[in-house]
Amino acid sequence: MPDTAVVPLDRTELRKMFEAVATGDLLPDEGLARLENSTFVDIGDAKLDVGRASRTGQPEIVYGPGKTPEQVASIVEAMMRSDVRPVIVSRATIEQFRAVETVAPGAIHHERARLIVIDRLEGRPGRLAVVAAGTADLPVAEETAIVAEAFGHRVDRIVDVGVAGIHRLLASRATLEAADGIVVVAGMEGALPSAVAGLVSTPVIAVPTSVGYGASLGGLAALLGMLSACVPGVVVVNVDNGVGAALGAIRMFPA
Repeated sequence: MPDTAVVPLDRTELRKMFEAVATGDLLPDEGLARLENSTFVDIGDAKLDVGRASRTGQPEIVYGPGKTPEQVASIVEAMMRSDVRPVIVSRATIEQFRAVETVAPGAIHHERARLIVIDRLEGRPGRLAVVAAGTADLPVAEETAIVAEAFGHRVDRIVDVGVAGIHRLLASRATLEAADGIVVVAGMEGALPSAVAGLVSTPVIAVPTSVGYGASLGGLAALLGMLSACVPGVVVVNVDNGVGAALGAIRMFPA
């Protein structure tokens, strides 16, 4: 089974390689092969995009569902050998975590958020406020918060401030205004992002959750409500997509 772990080329190394091709010190085919080999690692069941952080500033995140514990452990091990940091597995099970522990003893399992995090970063700029409409929305809210923290950003959690008691939200206005980005997580009718976005100038990312009674249709009602927000500038991700919201918010932070 192929297993060619490599350290992805950063911008400085890429420039040196292109200059070597330009001067004739490196054949074009050799440069192409090196570039291709630095882009992904083939471990048989997966081709890991270990160069993604060099291109986008954010490494690939491993999606746990559908993968065996052994597959997840193999992927994590290859990413660590390729110097990918942080390593994050989303929607992870306890069985997957136990397998990952055998190759990464320092791994942390965040049970509520269903995340495995290895080698989180520290001290990066940007402060994110994660706002959860209700206690039932906390798994997705925690997924958002922990992903942001794994990338080294500060996170303020504001919990159970749904529109059924809007005074609870208003009590946290100072925290909202201090944030560089805000993620609002809500199910039911999904009205909270509009309420938040109407109070602040900060970018707001809305996350609909699958929380709610029958007519909520597994988060569809919240999704449509957020897409129809009356406050301009609310950006919406997919249902229960805390990971996507966190990564989107981080890209908005000041460098």
